[in-house]
Amino acid sequence: MSHKPQIQIPATYMRGGTSKGVFFNLTDLPAAAQVAGAIRDNLLLRVIGSPDPYGKQTDGMGGATSSTSKTVILSMSKEPEHDVDYLFGQVAIDRPFVDWSGNCGNLTAAVGSFAISNGLVDESRIPDNGVAVVRIWQANIKKTIIAHVPITDGQVQETGDFELDGVTFPAAEVKIDFVDPVGDAAMFPTGRIIDDLEVPGIGTFKATMIAAGIPTIFLNASEVGFTGTELQGDINGDDEILGMFETIRAYGAIEMGLIQTVEEAAGRQHTPKVAFLAPPAAYTSSSGKAIEVDDIDLNVRALSMGLLHHAMMGTAAVAIATAAAIPGTLVNQAAGGGALNDVRFGHPSGTLKVGAEVSQIDDAWKAQKVSMSRSARVLMKGEVYLPVD
Repeated sequence: MSHKPQIQIPATYMRGGTSKGVFFNLTDLPAAAQVAGAIRDNLLLRVIGSPDPYGKQTDGMGGATSSTSKTVILSMSKEPEHDVDYLFGQVAIDRPFVDWSGNCGNLTAAVGSFAISNGLVDESRIPDNGVAVVRIWQANIKKTIIAHVPITDGQVQETGDFELDGVTFPAAEVKIDFVDPVGDAAMFPTGRIIDDLEVPGIGTFKATMIAAGIPTIFLNASEVGFTGTELQGDINGDDEILGMFETIRAYGAIEMGLIQTVEEAAGRQHTPKVAFLAPPAAYTSSSGKAIEVDDIDLNVRALSMGLLHHAMMGTAAVAIATAAAIPGTLVNQAAGGGALNDVRFGHPSGTLKVGAEVSQIDDAWKAQKVSMSRSARVLMKGEVYLPVD
């Protein structure tokens, strides 16, 4: 019996923030995969190594966590005043499913670097030395993101001394601005900054449900039985706890207007996120680093793709920054209340500082910009191989 050889597709394996993913230039994909649909999804699933009933993604590029089961497709932008179109696909590990419903804020840090290195940004916008401002159109959520990419001798500078908790080694700092992350949509889909979220069979919880960066449901840690200082090992091995959070997420998604029935939540794993928070308290991070009360304004723990995240999703950090800046939200209360232009929060791997510019117009809250710093680095560049079928 004869077998066809594997096909080869140019690709770059990159770290962005606390995530890793396989990056593609749209025009390098097979023609049938350059458009949305089953062929594209099946190709990306096979590249990452999903679905894998063993949960390891051994036969693919995925790392068997939500943070390392990611794909990015980039192309010259079709939007005026933008340089690159950025499409993100979150690949499920154990199911044949690619979720296109949201952005990855961490991998956003690598988008500008890839775009410059692969000729997607006009050379006139790249200084010989300094900072290149890359205008990114986030195609999943139809929003603008600005990446400030350091340049040395006309090339992307990836090495540096910027340290990011959740990443072992230092690298060059990449500043990211999420511009108008809510747009004309309602920042608070329910019309309230705090809701009583009723979850049948589990309870009723105070919740701030916000659509900034990524739709996120914030809960008080104490109401769900936690302190806000938990690490992955405290939660990810307990199916009952994970099931509780998934049920809360599903009913929150209904309240936010993202789905109509609880059953639909299984087909929308990437959004919304669910997070629980608490006032500042000391803890030891997953790396053994001591986080003191004075180091942070609040503690936040967030779940992604059904598991507690090892650090913090970049898009959820946008939601944290925005909610913290608005008096009365659960996030603002946990951080001490008042006018908070920026906050430093604790997460399982350490701390992160984020800032937001917000305003209230005709009783509606608007976010002008959310800023944070990440880092990015090329890990490998070449071709990915996969069976032709």
